[in-house]
Amino acid sequence: MKKYFSSRMAVAMMPLCVALLPFNKVSAQNKTEDAKMNAYVKSLMSKMTLDEKIGQLNLVTIGAATTGSVVNKGVEENIKKGAIGGVFGVWGTAQTRQIQDIAVKNSRLHIPLIFGLDVIHGHRTIFPIPLGMSATWDMNLIKQSAQIAAKEATGEGLNWVFSPMVDIARDPRWGRISEGSGEDPWYGSQVAKAMVQGYQGASMKNADAVMACVKHFALYGGAEAGREYNTVDMSRIKMYQDYLPPYKAAVDAGAGSFMSSFNTVDGVPATGNQWLLTDLLRKQWGFKGFVVSDYTAVNEMTAHGLGDLQTVSALALKAGLDMDMVGEGFLKTLKSSLKQKKITQQEIDLACQRVLEAKYKLGLFENPYKSMDADKEAKEELSAANRAAAREITKHSFVLLKNNNQTLPLKKSGSIALVGPLADNHRDMLGTWVIAGEWQKSVSVMEGIKNVVGNNVAVNYAKGANITEDSLFIQRLNFGPGMVSVDAKPAAQLLQEAVDVAKKSDVIVAVVGESQSMSGESSSRSDIDIPESQKNMLKELSKLGKPMVIVLFNGRPLTLTWEDQHASAILDVWAPGTEAGNAIADVLFGDYNPAGKLTATFPRSVGQIPIYYNHKNTGRPYTGGPSKFRSNYLDISNDPLYPFGYGLSYTTFSYSDVNLSKTKLKGNETLTATVTLTNTGKYAGEEVVQLYISDPVASISRSVKELKNYQKVNLQPGESKQVSFKITPEQLKFYNSQLKYDWEPGEFIIQIGTNSANTRNASVWWAK
Repeated sequence: MKKYFSSRMAVAMMPLCVALLPFNKVSAQNKTEDAKMNAYVKSLMSKMTLDEKIGQLNLVTIGAATTGSVVNKGVEENIKKGAIGGVFGVWGTAQTRQIQDIAVKNSRLHIPLIFGLDVIHGHRTIFPIPLGMSATWDMNLIKQSAQIAAKEATGEGLNWVFSPMVDIARDPRWGRISEGSGEDPWYGSQVAKAMVQGYQGASMKNADAVMACVKHFALYGGAEAGREYNTVDMSRIKMYQDYLPPYKAAVDAGAGSFMSSFNTVDGVPATGNQWLLTDLLRKQWGFKGFVVSDYTAVNEMTAHGLGDLQTVSALALKAGLDMDMVGEGFLKTLKSSLKQKKITQQEIDLACQRVLEAKYKLGLFENPYKSMDADKEAKEELSAANRAAAREITKHSFVLLKNNNQTLPLKKSGSIALVGPLADNHRDMLGTWVIAGEWQKSVSVMEGIKNVVGNNVAVNYAKGANITEDSLFIQRLNFGPGMVSVDAKPAAQLLQEAVDVAKKSDVIVAVVGESQSMSGESSSRSDIDIPESQKNMLKELSKLGKPMVIVLFNGRPLTLTWEDQHASAILDVWAPGTEAGNAIADVLFGDYNPAGKLTATFPRSVGQIPIYYNHKNTGRPYTGGPSKFRSNYLDISNDPLYPFGYGLSYTTFSYSDVNLSKTKLKGNETLTATVTLTNTGKYAGEEVVQLYISDPVASISRSVKELKNYQKVNLQPGESKQVSFKITPEQLKFYNSQLKYDWEPGEFIIQIGTNSANTRNASVWWAK
């Protein structure tokens, strides 16, 4: 029996062994490479003085790319002394080579610097803001955008990017919602993986690869009141279930570095939080890279109330922080703390080792100048191929929010009134966080329309309104020179000019919304309406009774109740990037049928915030009928204006009922859920078919539904296709009250549809 069993097992295992050979080969190669790295770093560190080790933990900024009030002084001398490990805020082969020369040729041990930059949604070629990119629901496009950004960044001597931001955000008042992928942890995890893979490639030693820096660890998107840098406080279950998954996904994708966040976690600032940086990130998740603070985040722990600079610097190092960005707390205090036995030599050595390992993984010890190629710089930056890719990707990010009476697409004939402060505008095409982006080279909406329709359409232009007439608001928006320009004409004159051109045109295209500095870091808003000056223009134009198309620029969900009631069509284009105007014109005139879907809920009012689709029920949920003593508002609906996953098309789609392969399952069986999708309209189009699952009875209160998968399907008019999802117990898992990730038997509701609020449902019973 034993012999028979062994032979059967051998036969059964043969294919498995063959399948594992490549993995084992790769694993062996990784071990060999790790051994080489460990030997190299150990040898180098044996030659380093204490000051040189601490110096590797010091990240400084020079140049204009600053996000605080501090710029480091004495950089050149500190590089020569080995007192700097990395530099950010500078790019371009000439500049980076000159600085690297100082480190490699003039420091005692010739240790190369790492060069970082905020490359957020493109480097020179700018793509839509990340919130807009996420609306593509296309991981291949998202990954491609990161690859192009990495190629351009490395062409200018950079090897480290402070991206992706993977913070889950459910409060659109928070300006940095623009920099993430919305409210859903599962979808955010897919984007995190795609971005890390796009930046880092198969190996960070490759010439076109950069090291990703995942931010902000952790929970930064949960800031109270949507106010930047504010307190975060939540339960562990909420952390693990709703906020931590995208960070974990980035670790699993091999991210080389993480950035600590400004907020507290369980009352302890993230930058000095040992549970966060060591117990969770390293011990639970197995992260092998290094952790850098955000801009002066070590110093800011003093304002949090944890002590003076020496105290908080020691706390941060002991917690697991490896590199101090800008504040120089490590540089100025760690040596004293070591003498006073507040920290250990081992803790300094471990942080230094991690920074040196990152440089090794990037291949900088083999070639400190590997990314400094003037020919590549000239060839790659804003190349025709990159711009063409940006145009294509950008089109996929637009979300059609409304389209009454098939107002869109527009005819390539007749006349349009092109109005609004963003219509003939280059500066605001790029959006927030475009450090190296050149707004002068962006395509305005006016230019894009002329590029697409030529002289076939008469374009009658008027600015119509300034971004805002609020002088204090303008002052705050202009934190950089000329970020918001204001027309000197009186508001009434601007408005009348818009009305005049609208009267002589067939259709009105109003390009309105937020300027680039109205979202992003330190750009929280308590009122997320379109600014009053622009809304006044829209109200006057709507009185003319002509079709009015709103092209909406925004870095966050806005409250658009009036616009939804009065506009004929609304196309959300976010902040589209370099190829803004061309991509917008492609969609307005029907050369591309929009297919984007929202990844963040649009509220009716700020009074609903926070509002998100995967909320939990209360004990008295409002489900219609008598409203007293139910969880609802007296003056407004509970429902959002536009739900998560929402987005229209120029065509229409119908869904059949959900067909399940089984209605009763047990253990690790696989369920197949299928719908038939039909294009019932007149245009070819793409539909994002979304899978949600509800767990109505569990040991803890569960979300009303959770996104678990999606498929993007392209259909011709009249064409039908069966769309199937494979479901296993893995998609049923959640974190229970003991923080165990598991599933529980019982009923599950399988939901498939066009958005989170519009699905076809079927029930299944799943036993363990």
